[in-house]
Amino acid sequence: MSEKIKVLPNDEHNKTLVSRAHPLDWENSEPAPKYNLVVIGAGTAGLVTAMGAATMGARVALVERSLMGGDCLNTGCVPSKAVIRSARVVGEMWHAADFGIKVQNSAQVDFPQVMERMRCLRAQISQNDSAQRYRDAGVDVFLGQGGFIDRHSLEVDGKTLRFKKAVIAAGARPFHPPIEGLNEAGFVTSETVFSLTENPDRLAVIGGGPIGCELSQAFRRLGSEVTIMQRGPQFLPREDPEAAMLIGKVLEKEGIRCLLGSDIKNVTIENGKKVIHLIHKEKEEKIEADEILVGTGRIPNVEGLNLEAAGVEYDNRKGVCVNEYFQTTNRHIYAAGDICFPYQFTHIAEASARIVIQNALFFKSKKNRSMIIPWCTYTDPEIAHVGMYEKDAREKGIAFETFVHYFKDVDRAILDGEDEGFIKVHVKKGKDKILGATIVARHAGEMISEFTLAMTAGKGLKTLVNVIHPYPTQTDAIKRVSSQYYAQKFSPFIKKLLTRWFAWRR
Repeated sequence: MSEKIKVLPNDEHNKTLVSRAHPLDWENSEPAPKYNLVVIGAGTAGLVTAMGAATMGARVALVERSLMGGDCLNTGCVPSKAVIRSARVVGEMWHAADFGIKVQNSAQVDFPQVMERMRCLRAQISQNDSAQRYRDAGVDVFLGQGGFIDRHSLEVDGKTLRFKKAVIAAGARPFHPPIEGLNEAGFVTSETVFSLTENPDRLAVIGGGPIGCELSQAFRRLGSEVTIMQRGPQFLPREDPEAAMLIGKVLEKEGIRCLLGSDIKNVTIENGKKVIHLIHKEKEEKIEADEILVGTGRIPNVEGLNLEAAGVEYDNRKGVCVNEYFQTTNRHIYAAGDICFPYQFTHIAEASARIVIQNALFFKSKKNRSMIIPWCTYTDPEIAHVGMYEKDAREKGIAFETFVHYFKDVDRAILDGEDEGFIKVHVKKGKDKILGATIVARHAGEMISEFTLAMTAGKGLKTLVNVIHPYPTQTDAIKRVSSQYYAQKFSPFIKKLLTRWFAWRR
């Protein structure tokens, strides 16, 4: 039997979650003599791999030591977006008067109810990832810690699973920075913050990446006094600088204290409060907080798998080493998702799993370098991106042109009161080939797929210009930014020639 699992608070919703994602009375099956595929980890990458292979008729075993659904269902996408949705309602109410709507009293946030709604919806969605659903689909589900015995077998719950091929999809977890006194003071991460039932009056956020920015804004809107600290000079350091700067200004405008270029020295407890000691702008400061949220990146779950016995090379920070086919140093074992890929997103885990199914079970022909990867940070407004940034094109020596269109010039964005943001597109110089695109907008995550589709299909701005977008919608901005490529072709000389030609035609 696997170890007992409990998710706090231990209410009816979390009991439902556990009953599906890691049933306490679960009995592991007797292993088959040999499996076509053994999958370690039942997060997105593992679930997609296991279900896809079983659907095709393969004999599949799926091993999970904690909760089925992994990070996405339990501590990532699902709970965070539920909380962000509640926070977005508050943001709407802050600006209700701008739309002619008078709110008699200020919004009263019921934080326990916000979190209960999240737990209820998470439990509802958990059915899709349940152990029983996968067993019913023909997958042998083994709950417990799995570890390799040799190059063709692993052990879980005292049982030996022999395989022809295996996939490591054990995911990643939050990184705990080695800040003096942090462990003693206590803190929450993306894995534990959604167990809160009371909103901290003062929240200190360490790390200005996607998790830090998203939850800083959400908790500020839900009533916390928030301070966010980032070591570097820019929030969201991976993103376009103009986009990141806009988000920083939005956070400040909403009352979040933003400390860029901060160097945290240590954390202490003073008068029952957590105190962060740091240097900001060459001055020593103290930040008092009721709770500390750490969002400083993630590290792969390579421990406990006994990868050495299987001949699988790995790095404690970068994860399992794979080639362009997601194949490890053991040619019979592949890896997928956060444990081996630098872009740690649910949709990328799913995409990598589909590549692995093809390569592990059929012909090794699909490569990860062919993936066109979009992502989105769910602040308000959102930042979505696909392809190259300017710095990427420069590093590769690719000559490019950049076209920008701001939502302040988009009718629907003006009418919606959502005119902060822009679309920025990079194309190969002299051509309409799209190298990359960034969107900052209320619905950027919904809009970026148009650029992703064009890039995947090998289409350029000409195709997007010819797409008829309904009016009035914010997607009209995509057509407008695309049309700039053709507008520049009308140089003064070309315009002069056309003027003469039209005059001759009169």
